[in-house]
Amino acid sequence: MKLHPLSQINHSQKTAFLGVFLSVLPFFSPNLFQPLARASPSMFSEWIAPKPRHVTLLQGALQHKTSLQVQANLWSPLPFQGWKPCTIHPKSPSLPEKSQGYIQVFLDGGLNQQKMGICDAVAVAKILNATLVVPHFEVNPVWQDSSSFADIFDVDHFIDVLRDEVSIVKELPSEHSWSTREYYATGIRDTRIKTAPVQATAEWYIENVLPILQSYGVAAIAPFSHRLTFNGLPSDIQRLRCKVNFEALNFVPHLQELGSIIVQRLRYNATVTQDEANDYLLEETNKLGKRQSGKFVVLHLRFDKDMAAHSACDFGGGKAEKLALAKYRQVLWQGRVLNSQFTDEELRNQGRCPLTPEEIGLLLAALGFNNKTRLYLASHKVYGGKARLETLSKLFPFMEDKKSLASEEKLAKVKGKASLLAAIDYYVSMHSDIFISASPGNMHNALVAHRAYKNMKTIRPSMGLLGQLFQNKSMSWPEFHHAVLDGHKNRQGQIRLRKEKQSIYTYPAPDCMCKAD
Repeated sequence: MKLHPLSQINHSQKTAFLGVFLSVLPFFSPNLFQPLARASPSMFSEWIAPKPRHVTLLQGALQHKTSLQVQANLWSPLPFQGWKPCTIHPKSPSLPEKSQGYIQVFLDGGLNQQKMGICDAVAVAKILNATLVVPHFEVNPVWQDSSSFADIFDVDHFIDVLRDEVSIVKELPSEHSWSTREYYATGIRDTRIKTAPVQATAEWYIENVLPILQSYGVAAIAPFSHRLTFNGLPSDIQRLRCKVNFEALNFVPHLQELGSIIVQRLRYNATVTQDEANDYLLEETNKLGKRQSGKFVVLHLRFDKDMAAHSACDFGGGKAEKLALAKYRQVLWQGRVLNSQFTDEELRNQGRCPLTPEEIGLLLAALGFNNKTRLYLASHKVYGGKARLETLSKLFPFMEDKKSLASEEKLAKVKGKASLLAAIDYYVSMHSDIFISASPGNMHNALVAHRAYKNMKTIRPSMGLLGQLFQNKSMSWPEFHHAVLDGHKNRQGQIRLRKEKQSIYTYPAPDCMCKAD
């Protein structure tokens, strides 16, 4: 009997054919993948473990011994910079005799966008002499998280801290109980404000929202993200926003408890070992050990598939990854990736490419962190999974995350809840000795501001410098090491004064901070 020609194809050829077929299938049959929604466009490329792109630097990092002086400088606390928090508490209650009505806001986005919206909502209520209803959180369209304000933040603490400045209620009184999210979703309503411009002034709210409050007793503002200016507001309004951000928004007790457990486990066993003592002069190592004992660094690794697709950069995964990200870009961003007009080299020179786990690992090694460093990974699902983390794990074998430090029982309450998971990472980050984020973003900005407010060390990667260094394939480890150290001397938490139009939630000085006497 004659064999069919396909039976003569060997196994490896079949596998190769199947891989190509699956990579291009989404382009020819996009409807087939609609039920998989956000996961499908990148799933095939994640099967492929990317090879290290900076082999010479990686070999140098693995062999390099960090000097005692670099270690001492790295782990030493940030010197006092002459600034201190100045959220002044009113000497007497400043609540209006009569509230103008109830303000509702509907907030979207992730944890840190929600925090900014809450701060702005309190400020708007103060400007209008209105009563604020505890903000409503929309279901997160990206992570499908339905967590409410009360699921994340301690409502009683929030109300109590602000009781002398703004009237806040948990829900509307019965006469206004009709004013719900569902009510506004079914038609045009006179009490809903949809036209609040981005960075609206205090005068805009007085002219456009106050009349609605006075007519109906309630006004609902949606959308509300970024709907209050950073400029031209009275200092007491600015400091009120700071007070909300840094004092009133405490996480609920079970999140704080879980965060505390993780922090304690990171500090436990994070001591200088006998192996380290053998590497250096015993006396000097003991001195260093006392400085480093129990210390850890948090890395916010912002490298999920949304970030990778939106950047339009090449991350070394070959044709399969390029096809997958192109499809993901088409489905999710629908042609809104504006920087795709630039080449990969141009994007990297501009500092617009997120650092891969390999690249952030090389940066950390060049800064002075070594294979004994306790590293906590704060991030959502990493694009490429464990394969993409392999190089980072090789450089930092004591790398931990929530799953490695907390039991399944403790994590059960936050499983699948992106905002609650982010809250735990935020808590741990605020209790770390050093914080570093792989790429700018809302979490990065929020923690840079909060840690500056408390004068804590925070390393901000120089994206433009690193983009240029990583493109130089002939660069040796000593050259890279010195360039990184030199380029990050003044990027470790030094106070940067807010400029016009910049966010108070990224630059807390001078609005939230005063010069120390």
